[in-house]
Amino acid sequence: MSMLFSPLELRSLTLKNRILLSPMCQYSCRDGLANDWHMAHLGSRAIGGAAMIMAEATAVLPEGRISPADCGLWNDAQMQAFVPITHFISAQGAIPAIQLGHAGRKASVLPPWRGGIAVDAQEGGWQPLAPSPVPFSAASVAPAELDHDQIEAISDSFAAAVRRALVAGFQVVEVHMAHGYLLHQFLSPLANHRRDDFGGSLENRMRLPLEVAKRVRAIWPENLPVFVRISATDWAEGGWDLEQSLELCRRLKDIGIDLIDCSSGGLVSDAQIPVAPGFQTPFATAIRKEVGIATGAVGLITAAQQAEQIVATGLADVVLLGRELLRNPCWPLEAAALLQAEHSWPLQYERAKR
Repeated sequence: MSMLFSPLELRSLTLKNRILLSPMCQYSCRDGLANDWHMAHLGSRAIGGAAMIMAEATAVLPEGRISPADCGLWNDAQMQAFVPITHFISAQGAIPAIQLGHAGRKASVLPPWRGGIAVDAQEGGWQPLAPSPVPFSAASVAPAELDHDQIEAISDSFAAAVRRALVAGFQVVEVHMAHGYLLHQFLSPLANHRRDDFGGSLENRMRLPLEVAKRVRAIWPENLPVFVRISATDWAEGGWDLEQSLELCRRLKDIGIDLIDCSSGGLVSDAQIPVAPGFQTPFATAIRKEVGIATGAVGLITAAQQAEQIVATGLADVVLLGRELLRNPCWPLEAAALLQAEHSWPLQYERAKR
């Protein structure tokens, strides 16, 4: 029996397999509104057999977008735009999920295919905000330091976005604490130079991320799961690392978080990252073992046998696929055939099943 295609229970939900679509920005919105592109992108991966379809990093405030073309969930129009998409995902037997975040100092840039450089005011750019006025790179705009009222407003905005996510039809919400975005910036001493209650000690640097997680968990229905994505290391001396990640995850488990989505990097522009197949999986394994919480492995997972080995040997509970599912929306159906696992196909596609 294939473990990759075995069900997984998370609170009241049952994932039909252990394959999740990793959240990936599409940079295709206007005014933060999901549209036909998102229906096609997310819906095709639901048709292709993934158990959970996670919408991209969705900003809780306009200034929390990475680019002007990012998804948002700070108003009701954006909430309504997601409704037909979540309905379609659910109708395919997949679970609709959404990642909520704030870009912090990495905000107000152009999409990658336009160079990812800072957006000027004429193109709709804005002043990035961060824990400290430390730019992401020498080429980046220096952010303005958040004051206490602004920090509280960000926490409130996560809470409001979570309520909208539920009305929009999502069944899982993931808090984005990774990839150098705002909550990760608070965690890492390389980005957080504050000397108040939100900086300095590990306890203080974790304060806002834990407050956000606690509020999300309190609002989200008890019977539905909450995930958190972390960068388990900055891959940079003096930065966030696995030891600190373990402590954060212990606290997240106590709050009632159900799964840690284990990524890495993104905090500094010059990190030396040893990219290789499955290079982040050991973080998921360590957190699963040391903390006793479900984990997801992500990063250069491309082969069916590789994904099967990760789940079957207990290295992680699920795998999240990004680029591989961009290349092949039906990867789960093909993986099931390779692993000789039982997996239902959409009736409309049955004629192609071998």
